[in-house]
Amino acid sequence: MERMPLGISRLDRIIGGGAPVGSVVLLAGESGAGAREFCYTSAAMNGLVETDADLFDLYYGDLEPEVTVPDAVHYVSFTDERRAIVDEMEVVMDEDLVRSGVDDVSFVELAEEYFQLTPVPTDWYADGMADITELGTHNERTDVLEALGDYLTEHATGNLVVIDSLTDLIALADDRLDLSDLTVLLKGLKRASHRWGGVILLLINSDPLEPTDLGRLKEATDGTLLFEWESGGSERSRTLVVEQFRGVLSRLEDENIVRFETEIHDGGFDISNVRKIR
Repeated sequence: MERMPLGISRLDRIIGGGAPVGSVVLLAGESGAGAREFCYTSAAMNGLVETDADLFDLYYGDLEPEVTVPDAVHYVSFTDERRAIVDEMEVVMDEDLVRSGVDDVSFVELAEEYFQLTPVPTDWYADGMADITELGTHNERTDVLEALGDYLTEHATGNLVVIDSLTDLIALADDRLDLSDLTVLLKGLKRASHRWGGVILLLINSDPLEPTDLGRLKEATDGTLLFEWESGGSERSRTLVVEQFRGVLSRLEDENIVRFETEIHDGGFDISNVRKIR
């Protein structure tokens, strides 16, 4: 099965080089447990492949044989602008890694589509106030899900796409958007992604979700990586649980490994070499 690197070196090696191409992967995490850092690391490392081979070798190492490197990396955000995302990435990872890695990452903001029907003032999220000649264009409002779908249709083929985050979409759940709409979108995305041949990572905070709602989102994707805090004595550690993953989970179960202790360092998110939780 053709694989695309997730950008997490130890995890990629364990699962045969990366995620199967065409996969839609849900990254569901408790607050601070590592799901967002996983996204940052995945985007920066895959961007680093083309921009700085020496830094990539330092922080990632060798790619597994016959993996497919994404043609491009796209980072989609509904609420944050590029500068804010990159600043946070530099807090998490080495600045040189981030600066070189994001040179080859396309950041897209869907803030206007997201905030346009909310009470948020326009000048908080738009580049400038619309003049009278633009009012007609602004009245033809594009739904945020439609805007996301159009962007993916144009840019997802053969690429790694990070969507940050589904939590923002769930926060809109009212007469504009229902959770069932989001679930249906993910089912359609799963179907289309198999044709596109890339990998799509969907970030979501699991804290505000009911178990049944999270279960519906899991069922609509190819794989779920669950990021949790585990308490042991006076210390807390981050763990990663591979709950389901087409083409991956059977390989892990053969080795009796489905849960890992993780860490965050200058190279970003990684599987800890201290222990594996079995």
